Amino acid sequence: MKKKILLIDDDMYLLNSIASYLRSENFQVDIANNGYNGLKKISFFQPDIIITDIMMPHLDGYDLIKEIRTHKTLYQIPIILLTAKGMTNDRILGYNLGCNAYLTKPFYPQELIAIIKNILNNIKLSNKSKNEKTFIELNKNSINDLILNKLTHREYKILALVAKGYMNKEIANELKLSLRNVEKYVSRLLQKTQTRNRTELTKLALLTSLNIDKGE
Repeated sequence: MKKKILLIDDDMYLLNSIASYLRSENFQVDIANNGYNGLKKISFFQPDIIITDIMMPHLDGYDLIKEIRTHKTLYQIPIILLTAKGMTNDRILGYNLGCNAYLTKPFYPQELIAIIKNILNNIKLSNKSKNEKTFIELNKNSINDLILNKLTHREYKILALVAKGYMNKEIANELKLSLRNVEKYVSRLLQKTQTRNRTELTKLALLTSLNIDKGE
């Protein structure tokens, strides 16, 4: 699916030239000739990136950023300022307001493409990291439910000692049980947690953040 870019500039010649170049680079592009019209287009066009000039009638680029960054659903859209205002104070203001990149005119189109691709790649990496974290948390919660719902208090205590590195004989001494009974408990734990050996059982206990100091 093509990534969508909204271009906002009051220079129609430049606007159409950039739009044509971005389309040749396989982006879906929409345009607006000032910040006010651009703001109206954002909600239904839903761009992946906004590229905007600063000096425009009705609503300039700085005020446009303020509107977007305070909007409850639009605030995360990356914004590139593409402008003739190249003074250090101008750039600092742009970044303080929340722009993701600041490119001064005149510019090389290849640099604009590099900025766009870098922003999109960072978003992709960020989303991947969030998805992996969510999967781990969901998996961890599922395992927690499996253990806490199926284990007896005695099994839980033995699992905690296994996680601390206790061997069967040490567990027997700690809980004043026969070695045979401890072996039965450990075997039952392997079955209930669907683990194949003591190492996997220990990893499972640590994964679920088991309270290994829990006592009777």
